[in-house]
Order: sequence, then C-alpha cells, then structure tokens
Amino acid sequence: MIRDAHAFSDIISQATANGPQPMAVAHPCSPEALLGAVEAADHGIATPILIAPRAKLLKLAAGMDIDLARFEVIDAEHSHAAAERAVALVRDGRADSLMKGSLHTDEFMSAVLDRTKGIRTDRRISHVFVMKVESYPRYLFITDAAINIEPDLMTKRDICQNAIDLTHALGVAQPKVAILAAVETINPAMRATLDAAALCKMADRGQIRGALLDGPLAFDNAISHAAADTKGIESPVAGEPDILLVPDLESGNMLAKQLTYLAAAASAGIVMGARVPIVLTSRADDAAGRLASAAVANVFAAYKKG
Repeated sequence: MIRDAHAFSDIISQATANGPQPMAVAHPCSPEALLGAVEAADHGIATPILIAPRAKLLKLAAGMDIDLARFEVIDAEHSHAAAERAVALVRDGRADSLMKGSLHTDEFMSAVLDRTKGIRTDRRISHVFVMKVESYPRYLFITDAAINIEPDLMTKRDICQNAIDLTHALGVAQPKVAILAAVETINPAMRATLDAAALCKMADRGQIRGALLDGPLAFDNAISHAAADTKGIESPVAGEPDILLVPDLESGNMLAKQLTYLAAAASAGIVMGARVPIVLTSRADDAAGRLASAAVANVFAAYKKG
C-alpha cells in the first residue's frame, strides 16, 4: 500500500529516465493489477506483456475503459498457466522483470522457483519493503517480511545481501544494516541475537559485502540515537539505519504493516535473488503502490545491466 503518491517521486523519475523495460505481468485480472501495469506504461517505466485468459482480460479492460490494443496480450488458460508463461518470458530473455497480478502468491512463486523451468539462482530469494516514513529522513528497507518464514543464518546472509544490492541500485553506496532482535545484547537463549553477531562477523570476513552491519539491536536503539545513547550503545549504525533486517517473517510483516497503517508510511517492494526483480504486491495494494514497486524493479534491472 502507498499513502503518498509523491513519496517515491525520485525513484519514479529515475525509472522514467531509464526508459521502459519489458515486464511480464502474470494474470492482471483485477482492476488494481491491470491499472498498475497500465500506469507503469503511462509513466514510461515498463512495457507490460499481459498474460491472462484473453476474454476475461478484455472484459475487465472494457469495463475500466482501458484500450489494450497498445499492449501485447498473451492468452493463458488460467492463472497457473499465466504464471508459468510469464516466467518463461524471462527465461527467453523477453522480460527484464516480473509482476504478480491477481493470483495467489504461492501459485505465482511456485512457477518462479520451479527447479527446471523457474528463474531461481544460487542466492536465496527474499522480499524487500522500501518504506517512506514521514518521521524518518531516508528510505527504510525492511527485509524479509514476505517470503522466508523462519530463516536460518545462511538464509539471513542472502536476505541481507539482497537488500544491500537493492540499496546500491537506488544510490546508497554503503548502507547501514541494523540486525533486529528484542534486545541489544547476546543471549544464547535468543537465536536472533546469535545470528546477528554471526552476521556481523561474516561481514568482517567478506561473506557479506557492501554495507556496514551492527546487531543485535532492539528496534528503539536501532532507529533512535537518543535510545541508543541512553543505553550506552556505541554504534555507527544505531539511530540511522537504511536496512532493518528482521528475525523472521512474522516480525517483519507486523513491523511493515504497523508503519503503513499506524504511521501512514508509503511502501513499495520487490523480490530479490531471482534472475530478475519481481514485483510481488499484495492484492490489497493500490495502483500507486504497484507503480512505485514497478519503478524500483526498473531501477534495479537497469543497474544489473550496468
């Protein structure tokens, strides 16, 4: 969901400057999903390839007064076939990004992760929320709040690196990563604190690159200089993180939604770690949120091409 249509104006402008990139849109059979693809085209961010049951899509477009003549439409029997065909377009080099339409995430991601016909890489895939909170001076990248339920240490390594790569694409040369836990001290009974310490040492040894890590940090001292100072925490990350690495999906999902619904934060988000960036918005997201996410995907795809 996005609350402020101008929250991501800089990213949208950057994507527009990059020019439209081919984007496979799987089953855009709801008004929000179709409008998100159309607006990405209207802003010069994407050239959508719409994959869906043709008759259903044409009926929806007619009811919304949208002319589909300017788009390539690929007929697919049902949503699962649409997901498979969208992934195939990436494998064939015809699409630089993917967008999930009005189908269930599990159905969509099963096509992405298929071991023979999918687009997985050696890196574990993960979702990154890009959030703009009015009370915070920069974007907050929250990960992973949508894909990995209870990540182990090596999965967290990939989650962290995926988020770092995205921040680099968006112009943050050395992002600061706060690895969150309930406390800021090592407690053997709390796995999140042990993982945080291990991740920091992995960064020291070059197993995570391109960022400054610190943790464990509780949310208050991660986000607030005053809270960190009160607890006597000396940290180059505390009080000014770019990335919040959460312990598990449940905590990350609640954090992101609390910021959205209680702090009116604007949000976009993509899935990282596959061959191309994936716009994996919720069915509750509006077209503006999908547009912002498409812009993030455009910027990262252009960055990958070099």
